[in-house]
Amino acid sequence: MVMALTMFFACTTDSNSQNDQRLPSSASIGSMSNTPPPTTPQHEILQLGASRFDQYLPLLYGKRVGMVVNQTSMVGEQHLVDALLAQGIQVSKVFAPEHGFRGKADAGELVKNSKDVRTGLPIISLYGKNKKPSREQLAGLDVLVFDIQDVGARFYTYISTMHYVMEAGAENGIPVVVLDRPNPNGHYVDGPVLDLRFQSFVGMHPIPIVHGMTVGELAQMINNEGWLKNGVRCQLTIVPCIGYSHYSMYELPVKPSPNLPNIRSIYLYPSLCLFEGTQVSVGRGTNKQFQVIGMPGNSSFPFNFRPVSRAGAKYPKHENKQCYGYDLTYIAPNTLRRINALNLNWLVEMYQASSNKADFFNRKEFFNKLAGTDQLVRQIMNGMTAPEIRASWQADLISFKEKRRQYLLYPDFE
Repeated sequence: MVMALTMFFACTTDSNSQNDQRLPSSASIGSMSNTPPPTTPQHEILQLGASRFDQYLPLLYGKRVGMVVNQTSMVGEQHLVDALLAQGIQVSKVFAPEHGFRGKADAGELVKNSKDVRTGLPIISLYGKNKKPSREQLAGLDVLVFDIQDVGARFYTYISTMHYVMEAGAENGIPVVVLDRPNPNGHYVDGPVLDLRFQSFVGMHPIPIVHGMTVGELAQMINNEGWLKNGVRCQLTIVPCIGYSHYSMYELPVKPSPNLPNIRSIYLYPSLCLFEGTQVSVGRGTNKQFQVIGMPGNSSFPFNFRPVSRAGAKYPKHENKQCYGYDLTYIAPNTLRRINALNLNWLVEMYQASSNKADFFNRKEFFNKLAGTDQLVRQIMNGMTAPEIRASWQADLISFKEKRRQYLLYPDFE
């Protein structure tokens, strides 16, 4: 059952050397339009789902509420948990995704159950072995509220957490309220559609790497397509944003995770995260996370950096080793905003430049989970070009876009 409230909304310093600021000669940054996409008219003031108290507080009054939130769950200058407590809502428990309630844990780091110092509320980790709320953890709750900022990539695990929360809600008869937020990468759709043989926590649904949907839109798709375990459906309420469209530019006010520090990294993330399954560093352990790429061994590249252990990256790839590659921070965010495609050129070029191609995909199983297929590895190793690889995705993308259209809550970019 889906109840969407659509009637209420309108249509650090590193030893880095930066001695060349040119784009890689073979690395076109993707398909770009000649002009920036249109923006939402100025008279439409953006309102996040979480800020629309009049629409969802009636669903919470007198109920024992479980909150699925993190450091991005802000309403102005106030955390949503604090705001709801101030409104007299009985918040009983907090469920925290990857990176924890306050968003300080490293990627993949164990997040333990704890108690929030500020409110005294129990915090249940939904990362590690316990990714899905158990019946015992849900005992005594009447409703679950999900409010977490996503970045629009299939392998960003907040949407996997949302899936399990919806599934647990359905299995235990607890309604789920999703407070929607804009998708900063919601202006395009691209990448291979996940083959369910490679389903994992970094890819749970048959959607492309860049799905172009908000969490509210995606929650509707997950629910109505029968993607929850055994085809169960949760009692789902979406509280949409006002004044948002898929051609709107949205710069996040809070870092969504420790290694996505700014809008440039968020725009580059869908293309660069695939390197996490290879020899190539994406800048963890520097102050340019997901804005530089490099690996030891080939000093012919124009840029070098040395990852070191630091907050948010305790044991970075190639720690204390010189890496050679590209600094992408010179690409203006407005330029990145006009990109309508994943960039495969960097991946193909770094593979070709590797002195040890046999070990380039040194975490091949993880790479395949990120890609959602084992076809991409084979295509790159067989010497296919980026345009040839992209052509192989198109039929599945067309089918996905047709399905996606059914669940959109906002004007689309196409």
